[in-house]
Amino acid sequence: MSKTVLHVNFAKGFRGGERQTLLLLQELSHKGYTQTLLTRRHAELAKKVSALALENVVIIEVKKPYLLSLSLLKKADLVHAHETKAAQFAFLGHLFFKTPYIITRRVDNAIKNNGFTRAMYRYAHKTVVLSRAILEEVKKIEPRANLSIIPSAFSKLSVSPHEVEKIKERFSGQFVIGNIGELDNDHKGQYYLIEAMKELLPRYANMHLLFLGKGKDEEAYKAQASSLKNVTFEGFVSNVGDYIATFDLFVFPSLREGLGSILLDVMQAKVPIVASNAGGIPDVICHEKNGLLVAPKDVSALAEAIERLYLDKTLREQLIESAFQDVDLFSPEKMAERYAALYAEVLG
Repeated sequence: MSKTVLHVNFAKGFRGGERQTLLLLQELSHKGYTQTLLTRRHAELAKKVSALALENVVIIEVKKPYLLSLSLLKKADLVHAHETKAAQFAFLGHLFFKTPYIITRRVDNAIKNNGFTRAMYRYAHKTVVLSRAILEEVKKIEPRANLSIIPSAFSKLSVSPHEVEKIKERFSGQFVIGNIGELDNDHKGQYYLIEAMKELLPRYANMHLLFLGKGKDEEAYKAQASSLKNVTFEGFVSNVGDYIATFDLFVFPSLREGLGSILLDVMQAKVPIVASNAGGIPDVICHEKNGLLVAPKDVSALAEAIERLYLDKTLREQLIESAFQDVDLFSPEKMAERYAALYAEVLG
């Protein structure tokens, strides 16, 4: 009888962590794993996994309070928690039913240091982190945690040549600088990118900054960029791959980042990258090898790096080729292989 891995993700929306959960489910299904996905009711993740009709994957949607569904963990051979609420749920399941669990932590922000959280990480069979930055955050509160690094995977985004051409026509003759992510300065630091564009656009009128995403700072950013002609706030789009294919440069000025999985999709699309030397980003981007890194919040350094790549096509091409070679290390298949090896430790 095959053993079951129960994946738990109670996130409401569908962001990077949920995309990675989906990719893992997909790859493990191809490997023949029997899996259950436990989500909140009407979760976007449940909808997207259901649409894939994956073999040997059962989806269970539960309503709050989630504790009323704790008995579901009794039947699992292994629980894989993909976000914080799921990790708390898995820990309680372990206390009641002795079900082994692993945690994947995807963010590098400070962790609440209390007895419950320390025990949650201490009793996990394994805590998987995406980067060295996240590893250090876990070690700060629970040095006894059993830690492994398994980075995110690129998403194999679909690209429609017809849609790409339509977008290119909109920005014809312009050097498109892309940014993708939640419009949230505390996390993504787009304020500093807009300030850098204020330095650059008077000298390079064909530069065009294109934001994909929405968030709490959208209106503040629009006000900040109101004097700039070539800045577009596109909002949320479902065809991200088509947009990336039109970028001449991708700029990622995050102030903190677990890894920055969108960087992997950009690398695979052969777009050069300027990013902050923050969080887990240096685990992906090696300065002067497959991209350029700048200090967070340093507007002048950011503007200088953008200008450098704008003017130097040869350097752009060198960084692109190196990044495209490196990104193979971050394939969904390799991510699934690493998790499969970890599951084998528990399941035998």
